[in-house]
Amino acid sequence: MHDLMIVYYIDSMNKGFWETIDTPCYVMAPMADVTDRAFRRMFAKYGKPDVTWTEFVSADGLFLRPIEPGVGDQPHNEFEQIALNHGIGVDHPLLKDLMYTDAERPIVAQFFSRDPEHMHRAAALARDLGFDGVDINMGCPADVICKQGAGAAMIKDPVHAQKIIRATIDGAGGLPVSVKTRIGYTSDILDEWLSALLDTQLSAVIIHARTRKQMSKVPADWSTITRAVHMRNTRNSDTLILGNGDVETMNQARQRVNETGCDGVMIGRGLFGNPWVFTDITPTVSQRLQALLEHTQLFIELLGDTKNFNIMKKHYKAYVNGFDGAKELRTALMHAHTYDEIDQLVRTFLNE
Repeated sequence: MHDLMIVYYIDSMNKGFWETIDTPCYVMAPMADVTDRAFRRMFAKYGKPDVTWTEFVSADGLFLRPIEPGVGDQPHNEFEQIALNHGIGVDHPLLKDLMYTDAERPIVAQFFSRDPEHMHRAAALARDLGFDGVDINMGCPADVICKQGAGAAMIKDPVHAQKIIRATIDGAGGLPVSVKTRIGYTSDILDEWLSALLDTQLSAVIIHARTRKQMSKVPADWSTITRAVHMRNTRNSDTLILGNGDVETMNQARQRVNETGCDGVMIGRGLFGNPWVFTDITPTVSQRLQALLEHTQLFIELLGDTKNFNIMKKHYKAYVNGFDGAKELRTALMHAHTYDEIDQLVRTFLNE
C-alpha cells in the first residue's frame, strides 16, 4: 500500500448544498439494510426528504477486495468505469449501495473506516460518482463496527477522528463533508467531542441524542441538541447542527426544532412503512398496501441478486400495522417468499 500524502484545504472548504439549503431541514437517516436503492426510490416518489443518505458503506471493504481478472475488470457503463478507475472491481457487491438516481438529490454517500487513506479514497470515489456530499459514520453502535475502531468508537479518540475528517475533506475535493455521531460512547462527553468536530470546519454535524452505551434503551435526550447549538453559536461556527433520535413524524420534528434551535432533524424510526413521512399526507390502508407492493417490486428488481428477500419483512411489519386485520395479514406476509405470493395476499385483503 502506498503512503498517502494529504494536503489540507480546510479554510477554503466548499460547503456545497449545505450552504444554500433552506433551514430547518428534514433529512433521511442512513440505516444498514434499510435505506437501500429501493427504499430511497419510494421516498423520492412519495415524500422526498430535504437530503437523502445512502446506507453506510465500509471504505475498507471497498478497497481491500481484489479485482477478479476477466470479471471485475470489464466495465459495462460509466458508473462501473469510475469504480474501476478507483481500483474497485465492477462486480464488487458494495457498489450497488452507491447507485442512485437524480430524483434523490441532494444525496450524501456515507462511509465508515478507521483508516484515513481509505476514507480519502472513498470520498474521491463519491466525488467522481457525482454525489452531493460525503458523510462519515462516527455513531454506529454495532459491536462489529466499534471493534474495528470505527463508528461510535471514533468518539473515544478525537485526535484520530480529526485525521479521518481531514483526510475525507481532502479526498472529497470540494464536496461538503458531514459527520453523524452521538453525544458520547459510555457517557455524555458532548462538550469535548463536539469541540473537536467543530475544529475541523465540517459542513454539518448530525447528533443522535444518546450515547453508544444507551443504544435505544432510553429516550433520546434532546437537551443535548440545545447544548450543541449553543456551543456552535458561541464559537461563531457556521457548521449546521441537526438532531436525531425518537422522531417519528414531521410534527415531532418541527417541535424539536422549536425547542432546540437546531438547523434540522434527521428522521430514522419514522421512515419505516411510511414513505409519506416528510409530507403532511396520511395515507389510506389501500395506499400503504399498494406502496408495500411497489417497494417489493423495486427491491426484487434492483437488489434481488445481492440482498436477502427477508430484508423486506421488517418493512412489512411497518406497512401492515394499526388497522383491522393487520395482524393476520402481517403474519401471512411473514411466511411468503415471492412477489406473486405477496401480491395475492394483499389483493385478497383489499378484495381486488
